[in-house]
Amino acid sequence: MKRVELIQTVSGIVEGSSANRVAEDCVIRPELSGMRIFESPLFAFGDPMDPTFDKLKEKTVIGPHFMSPQEWMPGVKTVISIFLPFTEEVRRGKDSSPQWPSSAWLHGRIEGQAFINMMLAMSVAEIESYGYKAMAPSLDGRYWSLIHDGNTDTEKAGFSSNWSERHVAYISGHGTFGLSKGLITKHGIAGRFASILTDMDIEKDERYYTELYENCSMCGACAKRCPAGAISVLKGKDHKKCSDYLDTTAARFEPRYGCDKCQTKVPCETCIPEK
Repeated sequence: MKRVELIQTVSGIVEGSSANRVAEDCVIRPELSGMRIFESPLFAFGDPMDPTFDKLKEKTVIGPHFMSPQEWMPGVKTVISIFLPFTEEVRRGKDSSPQWPSSAWLHGRIEGQAFINMMLAMSVAEIESYGYKAMAPSLDGRYWSLIHDGNTDTEKAGFSSNWSERHVAYISGHGTFGLSKGLITKHGIAGRFASILTDMDIEKDERYYTELYENCSMCGACAKRCPAGAISVLKGKDHKKCSDYLDTTAARFEPRYGCDKCQTKVPCETCIPEK
């Protein structure tokens, strides 16, 4: 299996799967039935031995709880980072308001993630069918993510996880962080990331940037749109304010939650903004 074949395989899953569309039996609004969630995926192939992975273990970055690619899968040779941009229908949800996310975005966040999990499982199985080893950290039993602080487990930091799709995407070559702490790719910030580790030795991508926030214009548009007031040009992002607001969306839209404000109607929505 070669790089181009892998891209075609995963892209085919995204393009052809009915799970990449909102099912009629779970739709919030009738007009959203059949809405496609993700556009064609974008790929970046990273080196698992990149020393930047070790920097993620520093307390000022993620922390010692972050697990390196080798800790997830001994013998790993390639980190496959996948960006799935949201479709225009998801990004332009008609019932979006300044305070609340649209129904389309809620589907993108919840049903979209369910599709990503399925895509990862199918992609891993396809790679293994060629005789290689592969795994997706986000589907592994060792994976954890905490979106609140105040936990009593000293090994698990609040507002953190032991595998960060955004940081992995940054190292692999997708793009750089923005003021909202989302990752701005060549196709913008509005989307979701996923990753696979494999012992396939695939040609690696070089990062086209050198600075952590190189793709961000620091225009402050996301800060102005944030209903929680969690983003500041001077202070960055307050994760607790963001988390508290997401709790209100979970209470209002149960069993879904989410927020679209820092990823939509901003200059970096679908491209790298001009400085």
